[in-house]
Amino acid sequence: MSFLNHPASATGITHGRRLWLYVIAGLALAFLAIPTLIVVPMSFSGAQYLEFPPREWSLRWYGNYFASSSWMQATATSFKAAALTALVATPLGTLAAYGLGASRFRLARAIHVLLITPMIVPVILVAIAVFYVFVKMKMNNSLIGLVLAHSMLAVPLVLIVVTSALAQFDANQEMVARSLGASRPRAFLMVTLPQIRFAVISGALLSFLTSFDEVILALFVSGGANSTLTRNMFLALRDQIDPTIAAISTMMILVTSVLFGLSQLIGTSEDRGGAGR
Repeated sequence: MSFLNHPASATGITHGRRLWLYVIAGLALAFLAIPTLIVVPMSFSGAQYLEFPPREWSLRWYGNYFASSSWMQATATSFKAAALTALVATPLGTLAAYGLGASRFRLARAIHVLLITPMIVPVILVAIAVFYVFVKMKMNNSLIGLVLAHSMLAVPLVLIVVTSALAQFDANQEMVARSLGASRPRAFLMVTLPQIRFAVISGALLSFLTSFDEVILALFVSGGANSTLTRNMFLALRDQIDPTIAAISTMMILVTSVLFGLSQLIGTSEDRGGAGR
């Protein structure tokens, strides 16, 4: 019980006085985690249909997934789109955050709000607008169209993460480098970027996951040979109840968990490096 009497923060509020908050947070986490705990066992069921708890255990549906050319093609498309989205959104979001942060332009704040609008507007409205634009540009069902659409959703995440990192960065260090003769791009690359690299890496991982898990935009702008894994899963759920979807969901959870774990590992290494310096 001594733990409850210890201060939870610098304000001096004890863990005991925050116990109600911990209970609510625990219930919220349980609400989010329980569906995952149900899906994973279902993926190892040997039954013809989704059932929980499984009456018999089998790797049948994982084998069905890896043996299916359509699922493999969709998986490859999802990974390619996610990787390209990270490559597009990360530099764009980083440069936007840096430019708006260093700008004295009066409308910089308005531009910042405009750039994060895709996070505010319902994705279905964004998808409809993108669909009609891509129809005129003949970019529907293409990988580049999918990447551009996903980048629209990923750039705001990178912008927010990098902006937060830049707010904690001492801009005078870059000014010193520029006063010693370094150009602004060189000063950014040599001084600023190394110190916000964790935020940039986190933004890249978030961009990857945003594209990899996204389904609404994919339903509108992808298809055919460039259909994504999430799109195929949605269509499969609509047309039939196939436990293969549970196996795919489990693997997607694994990929997401590994990437989040990697980001935390990088962050921990970054904190230890900073403490060492």
